Amino acid sequence: MLILIFLPVMGITWLIDRDAGKYATGRQFRRLGSWMVKVNPAWTLKVSGTMPSDMRKPYIVVGNHQSLADIPLVSVLPWDMKWVGKASLFSLPIMGWMLQMANDIPVHRESRRSRAQVMIDVKDRLQKHISVMIMPEGTRSMDGTVGDFNDGGFKLALKLGIPILPLALDGAFDALPRDGWKFGAGSLIRLHVFDPISTESWEGSGTELRDHVRAQIIQHIADWRAVSPEHVDGLAK
Repeated sequence: MLILIFLPVMGITWLIDRDAGKYATGRQFRRLGSWMVKVNPAWTLKVSGTMPSDMRKPYIVVGNHQSLADIPLVSVLPWDMKWVGKASLFSLPIMGWMLQMANDIPVHRESRRSRAQVMIDVKDRLQKHISVMIMPEGTRSMDGTVGDFNDGGFKLALKLGIPILPLALDGAFDALPRDGWKFGAGSLIRLHVFDPISTESWEGSGTELRDHVRAQIIQHIADWRAVSPEHVDGLAK
């Protein structure tokens, strides 16, 4: 029902949106995600951290990936981010149209050419003063732990001098498990926005920056769960 309401709203916004990055259109799409969270009685979302003061200052936003629920959950944040997502989603009826109107970025992960094009598209959105959301694990967690991070987004951040804005998300794995569409009952979900990390003080290939951000996210989730980081780190097993 919400999708049917927001589709014409997005369409009208897209027609009148003169912003090169379709910022207003993207915000309408994120509002759909935000409303999906608000009307779901099974989810309680707690957001912490400091929101960016300038919503048009571009960041490469990175976070762990627990569930398909991550998309609407992160959409509650009050600024537009262009998401990098599976190309197959962009071919879906209605939802695919909305992704395209929002100017999000499709990727065929098995295609090297597609991955190279993604970096070009990410740079384009950043130059239009819009943040880009990347989940460097590349796929949803199998068990709620944090998997390996790809370093592509971190390399680009260093190359362009764009700050990294990390997010930590926990509870989404139980809220919407990987193996089905059945919502978990009474799920408490936490989302934390870290302070931006300037890339000016980082050098090298992006590996150290990637590892630093990943460790930061793991530690925060471990603190939420009151466990050691090894219990959250999917590579520690």
